[in-house]
Amino acid sequence: MKDIKMFINGEFKESTKHFVSTNSANGEKVATVHLPTEKDIDAAVDAAEAAFYSAEWRGMDQNKRADILEAISVKLKERKDELTTLEVADSGSTLRKAKADVANAASYFKVLAGQLRKFQFEVKDEAASRAGFSNNFRLYEPVGVCAQIIPWNFPLVMAAWKIGPVIASGCTTVLKSAQETPVTAGILAEILNEVGLPKGVVNIITGGANEGAYLLKNPKVKKVAFTGSTAVGKKIMESAGKNLQKLSLELGGKSANIVLDDADLSLAVDGALYAFLYHSGQACDSGTRLFVENSIYPTFKEALVKRIAEVKVGLPTEISTGFGPVINKKQFDTIMNYIQTTKNEGAKLLFGGERVVGGDFDKGYYIAPTLFEVTPDNTIFNEEIFGPVLAITPVANEAEAIALANKSDYGLAGAVWSKNAERAKNVAKQLETGTVWINEYHLLNPGMPFGGYKQSGLGREMGEEGLKSYLEVKHLWISDCDERAKKPWFDAIF
Repeated sequence: MKDIKMFINGEFKESTKHFVSTNSANGEKVATVHLPTEKDIDAAVDAAEAAFYSAEWRGMDQNKRADILEAISVKLKERKDELTTLEVADSGSTLRKAKADVANAASYFKVLAGQLRKFQFEVKDEAASRAGFSNNFRLYEPVGVCAQIIPWNFPLVMAAWKIGPVIASGCTTVLKSAQETPVTAGILAEILNEVGLPKGVVNIITGGANEGAYLLKNPKVKKVAFTGSTAVGKKIMESAGKNLQKLSLELGGKSANIVLDDADLSLAVDGALYAFLYHSGQACDSGTRLFVENSIYPTFKEALVKRIAEVKVGLPTEISTGFGPVINKKQFDTIMNYIQTTKNEGAKLLFGGERVVGGDFDKGYYIAPTLFEVTPDNTIFNEEIFGPVLAITPVANEAEAIALANKSDYGLAGAVWSKNAERAKNVAKQLETGTVWINEYHLLNPGMPFGGYKQSGLGREMGEEGLKSYLEVKHLWISDCDERAKKPWFDAIF
């Protein structure tokens, strides 16, 4: 069993408070985890502030920071088997999903290193400059001490998305991993230590809502980055407003998946299932609202129900498993309550809708992949479930599909399925959402931004936009006019 200590100022520290992280598939113990006291959290913030103003960190060349990012990527790959095993045990991820997560985290650090080497922290604006008058520059400078809070569904990937731009920008941080899944962030702390990251630049603790709230109140924190539910995001926004902390919020979603009447049906069926079943539906960008044009709806629905029965539900450790348990009993109960509510509302259940039981399944929290035929009046049409439940709705045409897709408080992601690329692109442009796939789902490019419209969040992660969210922009004006006689504006006070 692993022992996950706090990582503060480059040292692994024990705490007077502990808890045991357990496997959601079988209840077995995974790790003993040290919870920070308020004194520990303050010490982590103090370490981050000291590191931010240290000559070593502030004076480090961007290429040296890029070297560190690349070294992290290499170490992640070297420890991929260990990380995969721990991610499966700690988060309930399937083996295939966990392997992809480790690879994606490593890829992100490598891609970010390349972006950093090319990024211009000082840019002269030729249009604003004029010989004999002034030269004008934009300087991009690190925000300062950050507080970062990550969720339990993609623990290693989310830690990478948060820590990467901190190192690239020259900021420092205290990252709080989710109490449900603290293990791989703890291993990442070991890697950061191994690659020679200066002490205090990244500090990693774990905990729940209380620890997070206390961290965010620290006046030394200049930026807050949070990934999680919209409800919690609103509370964080209120808290951040008291100190005018800068914010990045990647929040909930109720993403729409639109199947047009000229779609490749076999491709769209598998895509629709992948869109909402990946990681047992525990992904913020899951395609949980499916709109299908009337002319193909009966055929599509029949194919969907037939195909979902072929999804391999099983133990996460088995390579053949495509669908595993949800994270814990709390999440299980939430999902089952949504299913029961939908049944009570009279929506037509097409598949699933119950707990998977028998043998090893009795040890974990398994819910059968679930399909409901719904109208916009049903609760699950509007509310994020964060579980393997799909709401299917027939539509008359693409105009109705677009209108219903945009009839949501959320706008994180979505997809369009069609053999006509221009038609699909036209629909995609009308969707009020941060990411749209055409004939694809869930895949992300580390060089491109990810984030949401509306109540799905503020700001972006990854891409140049993600790096810039950790930078202040300063206007530097350098006079190209050194003669007093040529500065008549001074005469305004004489």
